Amino acid sequence: MIYDLVIRNGSLIDGTGSPARKADVAISNGRIAALGNLDGEGRTEIDASGLVVSPGFIDVHTHYDAQVFWDPKLTPSCFHGVTSAIGGNCGFSIAPLSPEAAPYLTRMLAKVEGMPHRALVEGVPWNWRSFGEFLDRLEGRVGINIGFLAGHSAIRRVVMGERALTDEASNQDLDAMKSILADSLAEGALGFSSTRAQTHSDAEGKPVPSRHASLQEFVELSAVCRNYEGTWLEFIPVAGAFTPQDVELMADMSAAAGRTLNWNVLVAGSDTDRIAGQLAAYDVSRSKGGEVIALTMAQPMTLRINLLGGMIFDALGGWAQVFAMPPEERMAWLAVPTNRDEIDRRGRSDESGFLKHIAEWENLIVSWSHDSGLIDRTIGEIAGERGVRPIDAMLDIALADRLATVFLVPASGTDEATWEVRRNLWRDSRTVIGASDAGAHLDMIDQFAFSTTLLGEGVRERKLIGLEEAVHQITQVAAELVGLRERGVIREGWKADITVFDPATVGMAPVETRNDLPGGEMRLYADAIGVHHVIVNGTVIVRDGEHTGSLPGTVLRSGRDTATRPIPDLLAAE
Repeated sequence: MIYDLVIRNGSLIDGTGSPARKADVAISNGRIAALGNLDGEGRTEIDASGLVVSPGFIDVHTHYDAQVFWDPKLTPSCFHGVTSAIGGNCGFSIAPLSPEAAPYLTRMLAKVEGMPHRALVEGVPWNWRSFGEFLDRLEGRVGINIGFLAGHSAIRRVVMGERALTDEASNQDLDAMKSILADSLAEGALGFSSTRAQTHSDAEGKPVPSRHASLQEFVELSAVCRNYEGTWLEFIPVAGAFTPQDVELMADMSAAAGRTLNWNVLVAGSDTDRIAGQLAAYDVSRSKGGEVIALTMAQPMTLRINLLGGMIFDALGGWAQVFAMPPEERMAWLAVPTNRDEIDRRGRSDESGFLKHIAEWENLIVSWSHDSGLIDRTIGEIAGERGVRPIDAMLDIALADRLATVFLVPASGTDEATWEVRRNLWRDSRTVIGASDAGAHLDMIDQFAFSTTLLGEGVRERKLIGLEEAVHQITQVAAELVGLRERGVIREGWKADITVFDPATVGMAPVETRNDLPGGEMRLYADAIGVHHVIVNGTVIVRDGEHTGSLPGTVLRSGRDTATRPIPDLLAAE
């Protein structure tokens, strides 16, 4: 027997959670052709001695909607073993589209998702109207499998124009939105996404369109998914607060759709009552016939923030007004002592909610500045040296850099107790591991390496969960959440998406900056360690850690590539 590709001598972890076993893997015509001690030959062979052969990793929460146009390989995710990804999260898809909506959505994404505006303008064609036309632009030119949710803010802006930022929808507006969403789902959108998070503001500092929606609008739009196979919901409640209204709303959205809702994001911490309350959203949803699953992180979040884009800063008490100003006006305002007094006081107050700790300016670390002598030093240290308040030291440095200074927020949740909480969340059936945000916040976070961080720090270094269990969580569990057909498990006849890695070394290299976006714009980047080979639909895209240039990915479309995730309560009712 001659196969297209044979992977020999590896330790097979098939994604189901079953123990590792020695087995060769044969691939033909993009599928798993045989498993075991194989006599047949491969036209190409990979010796995986000492390595793990697992299903390709699945990233359920990315924002690769724009990057896919200028970087079809979808780096660095492909190097970290990701073979399937989902974009269009948080209501921030770039389809459907209209000529009037496109400039607004471009500016909104630059602000709320940290994608450089110049890169968006120069790197994305913006030449489609419908969701199907958007997907068609990507066919045959993606390195990994990627699909997209239809975003609430895009749909609302297309239908309502400027009123999307001020008004509740009329019955006519809502009917039009439901019609466009239905068309998008029929054309391949994987579901519906939205947000109510107070951190989500547009380029003018105003709440993004979905934040102006009534509760009824969320529920009625969700219900459209009920009629389309292989769809699901993604949602962000009011960040941090997670009010009873949020819990009821998510349950109602899920029940109306008859689809699972995945909410973003459950952060590990010492406040166990908060975590228990957020996980209880699952129980509320089940009581209504729905299913609400939390997205949780593979590692502590390290934030890098600046006063130019303003993400995170603008959610502090009194700070939103600052980012409604153009940069030059903002700089002049921040130079005034009485203005500094106001935002210092309000930033530290309860107005800032769960982000209050950000306003402990003395703990911020200068991650980048034109003055290299300030890099890696704390604001508290610099303020003491200069004999000024921390707020003044921080703002003086930012003004000298024309607001481009990058401040590092010390990671929280790095203590042993929080890692234990994180482990428990990983194992909880009410969660899925992810929250990479890959493709977004390009100057702010490095969660894109969630897979290798989980396997390196979570499994090998901290021994929080076993290797088979970790692989199961980021393959089969993730695939079943989004309904991927024949992916997430290495099984005969299924799609050949495979990652080959070294469990003794797998991890994330140090974070660096690269100016490789359109227009020479910057992004944070980290190479993968210990990921030797990555295979998508039977084609090797990463060999010995280097990209082959092949682009064999599938543009995932609902119904064709996904199946509806069954909700037990709904099945029982039927």
